[in-house]
Amino acid sequence: MRDEIADLAAIEDRWVQARRAHALVGDLNDELTEVARIRREAIEDLTQRPKVKPSDVARELEISRQRVLQITRSGPRPSRRFLGSGNHLTMIVGGKQEANPSVPGPVVSADDLRGYQLLVEVGKDLGFEVSYEVVQPPGFLNLSRDNLFVCCGPRLSPLIEQSLSSDSAIRFDQDDQGWYLHDRVQDQVYRSPMDEGENVDYGYVARLPRIDGNGVYLYSAGIHAPGVTGGVSYVLSNLDELYQSVRMDRFSCLVRCEFDPETRVITSSERITDLYRPDQGVEA
Repeated sequence: MRDEIADLAAIEDRWVQARRAHALVGDLNDELTEVARIRREAIEDLTQRPKVKPSDVARELEISRQRVLQITRSGPRPSRRFLGSGNHLTMIVGGKQEANPSVPGPVVSADDLRGYQLLVEVGKDLGFEVSYEVVQPPGFLNLSRDNLFVCCGPRLSPLIEQSLSSDSAIRFDQDDQGWYLHDRVQDQVYRSPMDEGENVDYGYVARLPRIDGNGVYLYSAGIHAPGVTGGVSYVLSNLDELYQSVRMDRFSCLVRCEFDPETRVITSSERITDLYRPDQGVEA
């Protein structure tokens, strides 16, 4: 890092220097946020041990006991790592084709916008900026990047279908009655109560492998649109539990969500299966 700063200081062209300095400040802020999060997580873990007191940590770090308590109360939450690192998240949502020829390409549905707004609100509290992208036909998108939350049905992208095939625990499937979710661990089929007129849907939540093999991304889908938003709502309402349970490992589960029939706002979302790991399913 010192060499990088020295190189920056040696640049004579002020335009180049300003651009590179600005980029470096952003990178350093991202790294600082993650380091602060790790520090809080380490201190919280230490102080929860039976024989370790805040004063012990303070003595080891050469800071005051009050500073130790301040870090555990005001630093970046450890569970923010479940969504990503740094300071920016990207949500990918499914688009719907607009019939109005004056509006080119797909537009974002009201359900997807609600899910996005949920992430914006929680992300702000966690120190994230959030942006969104819309899946464009024929469904090719970049899944090989960090801090990604994909929220759309698998039918919109062959790349998502490819990722989903790696989950042997839960599958989307279709028959003459329509789409359903199959819990292959318990061999139980879930069909959407929406098909019978109820204000209930099922969502699928998972952390799936990236196409490039260099990481994972979060994914939420539903039999119908409310299931997608219900999955997002479940994740954001249970970050601490999810992070403690699976950390950054792959997993998948099913969520039952209820929504207001007029506003389609999610009123409740709860997990109805275990947090399955990739090796818990039944191979095809």
